Amino acid sequence: MSLFVKGLLTALLLPTVAFAVDSSSSNQESSKLEYWLANEVNDADIAARFQDVVSSSPVKISNTGVTVTRIALIYPSADLSDFWVRNYKALTKRLDAIGVDYTIDEFSSRQIEHALQTRYIDQVLANPEQYDYVIYGPSELYVQADNIQRLAQSDQFKSYIWAFHTPMKRWQYQPDAWFDFSSSVGAKALCKFIVQRLGNEVFFAMNRGIPGITDEQRSGDFKSCVKEKGDWENLYEHFGQYQAGGGRDGAILITQSFPEVSMLHNANTAMTLGALEYLEEASLTDQLYVTGWGGTAAEIEQIKQGNLNATLMRMGDDVGVATAEAIKFSLEGRRSEIPKIYLGRIEVVDDQMSIEEIDERTREAFRYSGVDSD
Repeated sequence: MSLFVKGLLTALLLPTVAFAVDSSSSNQESSKLEYWLANEVNDADIAARFQDVVSSSPVKISNTGVTVTRIALIYPSADLSDFWVRNYKALTKRLDAIGVDYTIDEFSSRQIEHALQTRYIDQVLANPEQYDYVIYGPSELYVQADNIQRLAQSDQFKSYIWAFHTPMKRWQYQPDAWFDFSSSVGAKALCKFIVQRLGNEVFFAMNRGIPGITDEQRSGDFKSCVKEKGDWENLYEHFGQYQAGGGRDGAILITQSFPEVSMLHNANTAMTLGALEYLEEASLTDQLYVTGWGGTAAEIEQIKQGNLNATLMRMGDDVGVATAEAIKFSLEGRRSEIPKIYLGRIEVVDDQMSIEEIDERTREAFRYSGVDSD
């Protein structure tokens, strides 16, 4: 594994830590964070060129002499969100398109099955020579921190992380690359949109996920932003564990106990669908302005039906495509051209857009996994 900490790292960090940090990008805000920001560990030109590759038509791999690339994929694909399955499809179809021969062993779980993921990590690390790349979508970053470092410590394979982009400063071992959409950037984009749409001094509530870094960005950053930009007031927060039942429970509690609330924020697809299900059953769909997160096919369909008001749409296949391209670059000996943190494109889609506009964004987002994919 390449070693890439310099400059900002102090003697408190051991030399096996692996991120080259651009000290010129540091500022007062980032110095307070527990993790490195993308602009602190990425070369801006490398990141921009890599995004151009991800957004462009596939180019065949050069002759590397490698016959079959062996991949382990550990991820919570049993969840309602289609993010995981879609990016599996995007990964494999892009690998096919660029001419990489591969095998993939899948290790699936739900997002709350932390112990099961640990057993999968144990299984992979028991025979590390069987893999060239291990792609890991952790159930939650803090919960799985030790497992991520166990993978990153191995020199038998390259370790890639899905759905997170926050290399922790205190870690001794760092994965080779991270592939995600910026939850913080998304939260601020949603905040700007929603304050413009609903105005100032709004009472709102939130279906939050699992306490941790992802929810702190998706929900915490959103809350801070709307309070600052629109003088909004948060009346209730419900931790729904990223599950549909949790979203439903939150919607019940909010509508029954806080009738002043006019806007409901949901931190993932599953909770969004659970909340919408209850609101429809209770004939309360028009009572709340409801937002989702991720722009999955299920959310887009709810927007078209008039049940969901807005969501942040990730150009969903970007993560899978970027991972395939990183594997190609690595096989070609071009690892220095892979950004340490890859962040896919993300934008707001809402119920005031035309069907044609939504469909255009959907086709780009799901260009490999398919618009009609389950």
